[in-house]
Amino acid sequence: MTETQNKVEITFEDFKTEVLNDYKIATISRECSLLGRREVLTGKAKFGIFGDGKEVPQLALAKAFKNGDFRSGYYRDQTFMMAIGAMNIEQFFAGLYGHTDINFDPMSAGRQMGGHFATHSLDENGNWNNLTQQKNSSADISPTAGQMPRLLGLAQASKIFRNVKGLEDKTNFSINGNEVAWGTIGNASTSEGLFFETINAAGVLQVPMVMSVWDDEYGISVHARHQTTKENISEILKGFQRDEDNNGYEILTVKGWDYPGLVATYEKASAIAREEHVPVLIHVQELTQPQGHSTSGSHERYKNAERLAWEAQFDCLAQMRNWLVDNNLATTEELDEIDNQAKKDVLEGKKAAWTAFVTPMKEEQKELVDILNSIAFSSENKIFIEKIASDLAAIKEPIRKDILTTARKVLRMILSESGQPQLASWITNYIAKIQPKFSSHLFSESDKNILTSTEVAPTFDPSAEEVDARLVLRDNFDAIFSKYPETLIFGEDSGNIGDVNQGLEGMQEKYGELRVADVGIREATILGQGIGMAMRGLRPIAEIQYLDYLLYAIQIMSDDLATLQYRTAGRQKAPLIIRTRGHRLEGVWHSGSPMGMIINAIRGIHVLVPRNMTKAGGFYNTLLEKDEPALVVECLNGYRLKEKMPTNLGEFKTPIGVVETIKEGSDITLVSYGSTLRLVEQAAKELETVGISAEIIDIQSLLPFDINHDIVKSIAKTNRLLVIDEDVPGGASAYILQEIVEVQNAFKHLDSAPQTLASKPHRPAYGTDGDYFSKPSVEDIFEKVYAIMHEANPSKFKSLY
Repeated sequence: MTETQNKVEITFEDFKTEVLNDYKIATISRECSLLGRREVLTGKAKFGIFGDGKEVPQLALAKAFKNGDFRSGYYRDQTFMMAIGAMNIEQFFAGLYGHTDINFDPMSAGRQMGGHFATHSLDENGNWNNLTQQKNSSADISPTAGQMPRLLGLAQASKIFRNVKGLEDKTNFSINGNEVAWGTIGNASTSEGLFFETINAAGVLQVPMVMSVWDDEYGISVHARHQTTKENISEILKGFQRDEDNNGYEILTVKGWDYPGLVATYEKASAIAREEHVPVLIHVQELTQPQGHSTSGSHERYKNAERLAWEAQFDCLAQMRNWLVDNNLATTEELDEIDNQAKKDVLEGKKAAWTAFVTPMKEEQKELVDILNSIAFSSENKIFIEKIASDLAAIKEPIRKDILTTARKVLRMILSESGQPQLASWITNYIAKIQPKFSSHLFSESDKNILTSTEVAPTFDPSAEEVDARLVLRDNFDAIFSKYPETLIFGEDSGNIGDVNQGLEGMQEKYGELRVADVGIREATILGQGIGMAMRGLRPIAEIQYLDYLLYAIQIMSDDLATLQYRTAGRQKAPLIIRTRGHRLEGVWHSGSPMGMIINAIRGIHVLVPRNMTKAGGFYNTLLEKDEPALVVECLNGYRLKEKMPTNLGEFKTPIGVVETIKEGSDITLVSYGSTLRLVEQAAKELETVGISAEIIDIQSLLPFDINHDIVKSIAKTNRLLVIDEDVPGGASAYILQEIVEVQNAFKHLDSAPQTLASKPHRPAYGTDGDYFSKPSVEDIFEKVYAIMHEANPSKFKSLY
């Protein structure tokens, strides 16, 4: 029996109590918005963006939202969060102030501005909670429509849990796939491509997704006539409506001020999505935004008097109030009492949140003032230091910038005095204590992070012949899919033909279309599928056919996946593996090496660049035992090269963040990765013929980079360095050089200037000659190394030119 069929009839008094409690929640939320705006305008908070005008539809959404369900929304959904019990008044204001203690601001520990909501999928140690016993909200991001791709994956997870065998014991993540993923978006943001890409993909996949469009006719100041054809998103999406012969959406429309209509609409949507696994679009129309878009401006600047009057009349709270009175569910006096009590509760909650926010900083302020006064007593700069301490003490509402700036200024004044060690120690300890509040959890800090991985070398049958390298990948994926029923892979051409290079040959036939799946040409939502499913305990591998096409998804990777652990202070994770291939293919659009752009855009995701398929397979095996996201870039021209087949498929592991020396040498250290290494190896052989001994190091992992600092150990021996890379000049090579020279302090060992050899600034031209004249060649590498040695010893190495 379904939940809808199993509902128990309630009495009129119970119904009355329920709807009055809804009104109370909505009123409290509205008061939070009104008082929150004042807190920004008085300077206590930096910025405010609130959910006023959207309260009543969010009450209806909360009623249909069950344990195990997931929300993927945006910054207007505070009423919903209050209605499901995931946020209270104090927590609302803690987020507005940016309180860095997750116990006070559970949404992000002050890392995101208010209005960005999340629940905790993980405990304090990074272990999964039972997601089926709580109501879940994936962590919001600000970029408009950026929540859409993730929503797709959150919904698809239910389909996987319901239909894939072997997942029956994953009861902490799903109960037979009965969970719905609920999305919310403003009507203007439906103009974004990510919205349409996700809508189309969900219709194709037929997943339990309910998409709510909050429509108040504006996008900041821009009216819907400039946003949407026909000024109506549900009207133009009518072609997605399902019928007897075709799958599609159920499309529902409802007025945003109609409380009973909203409740009925959301109950209907929940039943359709939950039971039939059909996506639903709910277009919530005639909403208002009483305070305008945000605290950055007033909506009176762009709304005329007629519109403002209409908004006052059709404010959803005003209309709900009328409905309660008209239906004898409450008197005006009763509702006034609720309103007045809400004002008091919000004011008290605000005060409590502010006190909790400033108290630790006032204690730190007093501590430093006492130290400064003590130091001043015996300082030559006594008068100046006492003045600085007095100024700090006079700040009624200090922030940590005030405190630390003051300490650092005084430190410069007492460099040769007895108080210097005490103040220097205080500053060091203060930074060590405070900095993690702003910088922790870029990566996992659980016992499953990649730094806990250990290498397991591949083993080989001595009599085995070499095979096409793609077969190593294929057979290793076979072992992975057999070992981990929660693992699945999907991408363009990944299913039926086994990917364009046949590294998945036969896998769909063996493991089914849900675990090894073809998808459409839609890179952003391929990533979104992976993010959402990973957030629900699956281990997806999202395949982007070529590295160049990653650009379609880089925004999602950068804004969502890479920041997830960070912006939740370690309370959510998505250990997604992104598989792609690149390097050395010829042509502008398939050259596959924009590494500098990638590594600087996706800090928070590991970037792995294996030189062959055995190394790549080892990375997949390592990552599946860990809890962090990663991008694996396979060598595009390596699938048909020969490698030995390991006998421990699925078990051998390539260590992450560890370089490998693949040739010993004494004159110069050559550092590279991926396909370029084969050119470096050939150049090194030719250098040997002229008396130059080159040591070759395979980086293997760009993020993290050489965690054991093995490269500097090589440079200490050779005293020279050349970084070879096929990215643009100043791209990944500049990052690599900075890591080696600055982080590892290699400059101490260098007898020659460290140098880089990269591609030309333009995209590579087509054809073999285009490749030769666009990217580093064997001859380029040889001559660059020879020139370095010529400068060091011109008598031994005569000038080539």
